[in-house]
Amino acid sequence: MKALTTFILFILISSISNTYACTNLLVTKGASTDGSTFVSYTADSHTLYGELYFWAAAKHNAGAMRAVKEWDTGKPLGYIKEVAETYRVVGNMNEHSLAIGESTFGGRTDLVDTNGIMDYGSLIYVTLSRAKNAREAIKTMAELVAEYGYYSSGESFSIVDPHEVWILEMTGKGAGNKGAVWVAVRIPDGYISAHANQARIRTFTQENGTTSVSSQHLDKIFNPEVETVYAHDVVRVARDRGYFSGKDADFSFSDTYNPVDFGGARFCDARVWSFFREYDKSMDDYLDYAMGKNLAHRLPLYIKPDRKLDVHDVANAMRNHFEGTPLDMTAGVGAGPFKLPYRWRPMTWKYNGVDFIHERAVATQQTGWWFVAQCRSWLPNAVGGIFWFSVDDPATSCLSPVYCSITGVPQPYAVGNGDLLTYSETAAFWIFTRTTHFAYLRYDAVSADIRKVQQEWERAQAEKVKEIDQKALALYNKNKPKDAVKTLTDYSVKTAQDLMARWRQLDAYLLVKYADGNIKKETPDGQFKRDEYGTPVSPSQPPYPESWYKAIVYDAGTTLQAEKE
Repeated sequence: MKALTTFILFILISSISNTYACTNLLVTKGASTDGSTFVSYTADSHTLYGELYFWAAAKHNAGAMRAVKEWDTGKPLGYIKEVAETYRVVGNMNEHSLAIGESTFGGRTDLVDTNGIMDYGSLIYVTLSRAKNAREAIKTMAELVAEYGYYSSGESFSIVDPHEVWILEMTGKGAGNKGAVWVAVRIPDGYISAHANQARIRTFTQENGTTSVSSQHLDKIFNPEVETVYAHDVVRVARDRGYFSGKDADFSFSDTYNPVDFGGARFCDARVWSFFREYDKSMDDYLDYAMGKNLAHRLPLYIKPDRKLDVHDVANAMRNHFEGTPLDMTAGVGAGPFKLPYRWRPMTWKYNGVDFIHERAVATQQTGWWFVAQCRSWLPNAVGGIFWFSVDDPATSCLSPVYCSITGVPQPYAVGNGDLLTYSETAAFWIFTRTTHFAYLRYDAVSADIRKVQQEWERAQAEKVKEIDQKALALYNKNKPKDAVKTLTDYSVKTAQDLMARWRQLDAYLLVKYADGNIKKETPDGQFKRDEYGTPVSPSQPPYPESWYKAIVYDAGTTLQAEKE
């Protein structure tokens, strides 16, 4: 139980620093059905409100400075020099179809530099405002932390453009040592990858002048043959601190800066495993690792899927609760009688002096907002980048397409439209929270009704997007880019508003159908049944499952046993 105790300590430290436990899934061009690249992301925190960030493109005077505040807390960290021109940023995607996600792995606490200026959130959004593609983003991030210092703990970044998919992992050098140690690896075309709060990059090709370069030669990153980029002192810092003493070729970033323990496997990499096994059944061989039992049996960084993925596949992968596996959160007494795949916090607990856990799945109740960023290389960036966005629990919320070139944010997602302590009738976060919270009461039945609407809506929008693409593209071909952007903005805004209206309708339907533990009967066309006099027919009152009755009897003994007449 020593490893579990260590991880509990990490959870406590993470809670204090408001670290978000997030999941990223990555898909390369050759692994998608249409040549898109994808990155998905859940911003998971019990104190995070769901809203869509937006920064307009801008030009800046010489000598202008930019204030940096810690993304988690709003704490002022300092100022950095602004560049002459910054790009439009919508959520975690910019106008050039560059998208960045993250998950925090924490790592060694003695490597945090509290004097740094660039925290991981600011690093993402500043980079999106300055870089046009993934390689520029890596170079920008490396230069920012070298000049201003890195404030956060260990972080995995997903960096995706219309052509390439990269993972960059970074951690600080400790107080008084400005900068960071990091390594970035390009995911080979035709493969998928993922990360979820555990560092994933292990050994990597070190500088050989062709496929790998160090930060001392960052300009070489634009050579298309380069597939690995890393801080020149990533091994030396580990040696100086006594973390590593082997040969350079044997150096593993993950095993050195974030050694996996029970929690790293069971709470974190198990989410990666749940994604991988859907597209490669041989991943079931890694169940021992996913359960935290064989920590030497590490998952590969990426796999070749047995079939190609589209936007629906990626979105639905974000709704996973380990269904159909030994970790299935919809099974067992912990799921209650209605197969609820959530366990309220804390995740770790004791019974009779023995440590126990609840699972941590990809889909989770504390999600503030989430996205699937889709980058399409065959279209102009303004058309080709779609930021499929939603708020609250991915399993019971619904994605709305937001083009990366929009000039304003839909009101349902706007910053300032409500907050975590302020209800707003026009905020998507609160309407999704209402329906999702209702689903938690009778999850198996209510969530099925939600998923039906969710899947119909998302598939309809995927078809509608094809039509909007062509309208915008026609305007671009007529040299009317402003008109094209207006078309994309109008569509993105209207679609979000239409989704709000549809979810309000769903909210009312669910309340009527499931009020008081009853289930109203419906006609084949979805109308609630009435008898010939207009009176509602008697509702269904399905019994608890046999397993739940068994648990009640086991707990109550003979107390609830009926007397024989």
